[in-house]
Amino acid sequence: MAPPRPRHVVVVGGGISGVAAAWSLRAALGDAVRLTLLEAGPAVGGKLRVSDLAGLPVDEGAESMLWRRPEAADLARAVGLGDDLVHPAATGASVWTQGRLRRLPDRTVMGVPADLRPLVAGGLISPAGVARAALDTVLPGRPPEGDVAVGHLVRHRMGGQVVDRLVEPLLGGVYAGRADELSLQATVPQLAHQVARTRSLLAAARRTAPPPGDTPPLFTGLRGGVGRLPGAVARASDAEVRTGVTVRGVTRLPDGTWRLVTGPVPDPQVFEADAVVLAVPAAPAARLLAGVAPGAAHELAVVEHASVAVVSLVLAACDVPGPLRGTGLLVPPSERRTVKAATFSSAKWGWLADADPGLVVVRASVGRHREERELQRDDADLVAAVHRDLVDALGLLGRPVAARVTRWGGGLPQYAVGHLDRVTRIRSAVAEVPGLEVCGAVYDGVGIAACIATAQAAVTRLVRDLVPGATIEA
Repeated sequence: MAPPRPRHVVVVGGGISGVAAAWSLRAALGDAVRLTLLEAGPAVGGKLRVSDLAGLPVDEGAESMLWRRPEAADLARAVGLGDDLVHPAATGASVWTQGRLRRLPDRTVMGVPADLRPLVAGGLISPAGVARAALDTVLPGRPPEGDVAVGHLVRHRMGGQVVDRLVEPLLGGVYAGRADELSLQATVPQLAHQVARTRSLLAAARRTAPPPGDTPPLFTGLRGGVGRLPGAVARASDAEVRTGVTVRGVTRLPDGTWRLVTGPVPDPQVFEADAVVLAVPAAPAARLLAGVAPGAAHELAVVEHASVAVVSLVLAACDVPGPLRGTGLLVPPSERRTVKAATFSSAKWGWLADADPGLVVVRASVGRHREERELQRDDADLVAAVHRDLVDALGLLGRPVAARVTRWGGGLPQYAVGHLDRVTRIRSAVAEVPGLEVCGAVYDGVGIAACIATAQAAVTRLVRDLVPGATIEA
């Protein structure tokens, strides 16, 4: 008796979510699945990419992964990169405000302080601002009912300075969004869990933040750049990877199989599959789901995105006065600077500093939701504007040895108030269509570990449909 034919699954999207989905399918089903991964770009990786700059491997997108979530580090180990996992050589960041770099307090939860004493000592918040924040402990009120905007809640309980100088720069660094629009439940779920149990925001932050003195690593990276990860995962999945392929349509046939149309209209190419995983951003997902899960398509179509750019500068070490302290700096929107955040990559990663001690790498992030005007500059102007800001902040001398601008148009989904309810509705609509799953940054988090987790969860559900009784072997 001939063995059953392998089930064919097509994964659309070759970012970290897509390659993680392919790898998880292989881990779960082995040779019982045939995998095809379709990526519109020239290579897998999505927003994770590393390339040479002045002879150094420098990430063009994210350069670190959350350590306290296991998914990213576990996947790196599983695909043979475990020996290259490294923790930052420096810790702590600063906020550039009122003309000075002021150390970010250790015990904050996305900028919400768990201890007011460091705010007094560091000068980040004025004495009047600290006194206003302290009123949180006596202000009347009840825990919010349902989801709220982070900024609105913090401003009500602790005042405007905490929002402007702590919460805004941290949320802006992660989501490129606005605190008064971003969901508490979606962006800071651990804090939201505690907020629902107490009227005091300070008490909620104390219960959420690590205890004083407990400073395990927050992040990890990869020697040679985090951009190495997607390619290694794709290779380990043993999927047939097709790059430069844009999927124009997805149709579920009467027999339950799937038809995907790619290529130009005059010369289409068709892929047939037993199941489909869409690991693409909200807009293309909405377009592809319109005919098969219209409810999900409608919800995805209203998710807004922020466009950002990463400007990487390589500087001569002699042009950097003194060592760069900490991992980087954050800039409040009220400062009206081009740079919203900067990472001192050479200080953060020992392997990068060792590669050429005569060079220093600094990466700056530009762009916030609905403030894309800075991104309309050409590369030379954008590099010059970023360099001017860093000269003012750090006292840099001379010109960069090399520079690179990487633009991520619509790169960061905005988690508006009610986002988690929207995700629930999307998944409910998709669940009504057998053989279909979705994953990616639009659902449960924009970080690498969160994206991998959405892929693993999607595959768990899909495998249950394809092969009852099968389990994923991590």
